[in-house]
Amino acid sequence: MQYIDANTVRQSLEYPALISALRKAFREQNVQVPQRHHHHYRYSADHNRENTLLLMPAWQADGYLGVKTVVVAPDNTGEPTIQGQYTLFDAATGTPRVVMDAASITARRTAAASALAADYLAPVGAHTLLMVGTGTLAPELIRAHATVRPIKEVLIWGRSAEKARAVATALQDEPFEVSPCSDIQSGMQQADIVSCATMSRTPLIYGKWLREEQHIDLVGAYRPDMREADDLLVRRVALYADVMPHALSETGDLAIPIAEGVITPQSVLGDLPSLCKSSAPAERTGVTCFKSVGHALEDLVAASLVHSQIKSCSRIG
Repeated sequence: MQYIDANTVRQSLEYPALISALRKAFREQNVQVPQRHHHHYRYSADHNRENTLLLMPAWQADGYLGVKTVVVAPDNTGEPTIQGQYTLFDAATGTPRVVMDAASITARRTAAASALAADYLAPVGAHTLLMVGTGTLAPELIRAHATVRPIKEVLIWGRSAEKARAVATALQDEPFEVSPCSDIQSGMQQADIVSCATMSRTPLIYGKWLREEQHIDLVGAYRPDMREADDLLVRRVALYADVMPHALSETGDLAIPIAEGVITPQSVLGDLPSLCKSSAPAERTGVTCFKSVGHALEDLVAASLVHSQIKSCSRIG
């Protein structure tokens, strides 16, 4: 059985095709997705933070079954923070078809899901993007958002100014201007879209900094004890999530303000399935916010697309 490496995955997943495939899958909802498993563990008594093991299965009765196995290790320095593998099976026979790099699948499908949401929620003429975070997802989110909106300028903020400059340099050949941003507040005052992908445990972006019309894309805070946005922000915006109801409990950006009575579950107005069932993206006024938690449907769609692309090139059977 062939292993598909990260570079091949990225080459096989162009954003227009992936976003279109996700839109179709969320609209039709013909993928079965059981609740994913989270297992948090400490690997050393010398470290305060835990690693997280994620097991995410999904299947189509007449297609593929896929399982993503990923470890998120926030303290990694010499190795990537997210590592793992994705195994694609024939659903009917259980025959393994291919194994591929999971981190690249995760990065691409996460960015594509955010762009899909932005296509329904972000101002149609959005041209300035603030990227909060400098990790693996940062360049992916920037490229994905630029697929659905006419992005002309990108500002990048990170705790490390050096990393922010590195991301800007890596994107210098893209068809938009990219520059580091030293202050999130000033960046938010300029941005039509704010995308935040960090492992922060405390809010980084605040409701008092919001503009009158803006779209907020919250991608980090994958645990219920992590947050990227404060109470005022989640109370002021029109909230959407990727898939309900698990988004309400798996991320601190929603779970904490719900537990404290700041918002209610009904404050989340919709999710990707409901958005994608709309006849067409509609221009919205005010401030919208999409909270991404991650969904195994997205992984299966991305992995199936990789497999299909590679089969069409006759690389595997």
